[in-house]
Amino acid sequence: MTKPTVAIVGRPNVGKSTIFNRIVGERVSIVEDTPGVTRDRIYGAGEWLSNEFHIIDTGGIEMGDAPFLEEIRLQAEIAIDEADVIIFIVNSREGVTSADEEVAKILFRSKKPVVLAVNKVDNPEMRAEIYDFYSLGFNEPFPISGSHGLGLGDLLDEVVKHFPQTSEENIDEDVIKFCLIGRPNVGKSSIVNAFLGEERVIVSDIAGTTRDAIDSSYEYEGQKYTIIDTAGMRKKGKVYETTEKYSVLRALKAIDRSDVVLVVLNGEEGILEQDKKIAGYAHEAGRAVIIVVNKWDAVDKDEKTMNEFEEKIRAHFLFLDYAPILFVSAKTRKRLTNLLPAIKMASENHSMRVQSSVLNDVIADAIAMNPTPSDKGRKLKIFYVTQVGIKPPTFIVFVNDQEIMHFSYERFLQNRIREAFGFEGTPIKIITRQRK
Repeated sequence: MTKPTVAIVGRPNVGKSTIFNRIVGERVSIVEDTPGVTRDRIYGAGEWLSNEFHIIDTGGIEMGDAPFLEEIRLQAEIAIDEADVIIFIVNSREGVTSADEEVAKILFRSKKPVVLAVNKVDNPEMRAEIYDFYSLGFNEPFPISGSHGLGLGDLLDEVVKHFPQTSEENIDEDVIKFCLIGRPNVGKSSIVNAFLGEERVIVSDIAGTTRDAIDSSYEYEGQKYTIIDTAGMRKKGKVYETTEKYSVLRALKAIDRSDVVLVVLNGEEGILEQDKKIAGYAHEAGRAVIIVVNKWDAVDKDEKTMNEFEEKIRAHFLFLDYAPILFVSAKTRKRLTNLLPAIKMASENHSMRVQSSVLNDVIADAIAMNPTPSDKGRKLKIFYVTQVGIKPPTFIVFVNDQEIMHFSYERFLQNRIREAFGFEGTPIKIITRQRK
């Protein structure tokens, strides 16, 4: 199910990135007391009162040579286009400015829920300074302090009230949903079109030309699939084409709805740093993953090239050691028939359950092969292991002292479970619990 999206909007130097970092819970945006300095990550995951959501800091959306007010307007429009709820931040110390009024006009036209937050209210005596902001025409302003974390609870209480009511979708368990993520121009749309056998998605050599995200149904050898194309940009124009980082939000939304994620690389260009960041989203979300090297037809190669490229992938994507690697060409359709069986296999492993008795036999054999570690004279005892979840497969290991469970031994157990049961294509999660 797709998580709601919250956008933080406001003119520069009102504290958008500070609030973003507070909500996300980690320092992921650069914060400096200079307008327009945000240059880092502009998206994140938030949670409040068991409500999970995506959050975007529009201060990180750069518009090139756009004039100052025009840039603010464009950023606000992007937020409006994508957000379910908008947090409009203003600065209590500077009062209502013409730029605030400009943003307010745009937000009013959006018909989206807007929560007004007056930042830099660092103590109770300053609360009187918020009343001028009623003139912007929104409901009651929320006084907050990003630097001190004051008032954020009340603000988020109001934000989650406006989340769309999620109804239980009619989920067909027999349908495997998969999406394709990757940098622009790696050939995601071409692969979708090759699957479907028709030009359902615009394809061009110019990066960022896909305009509409379309779910497409497909059936192969009796198995139904839904293909989610992540490249879609709802709005035409240079605004979106010049904000490549922003398309990450689209990938995150598609990953939410997918069972399997295809991380698409460009065989011609090799591996870039952005490829690893994009792949990390799927891994962090716990989705099954397949690495797809596209445009393999255009690569000059000999009998060693494929093995050498695979070794590079394994070296760069250490966190995806479970993901199969496939080399394809959407243009010539070579090896595309290998993709759907691999997707089906990964999906089945992603939802695999293991019988507890068999699982504990495997763990006992693993301990006999590599005894549990000791620390300060106290030896780790593993009492019992049980699987508690799927998508991804999740196991709880009950021990006498969880502080003795070293990461390396946990990794060893994970590898033994993989060797015994496969789980190719899916991450597996191990949780250590101390038995009372």
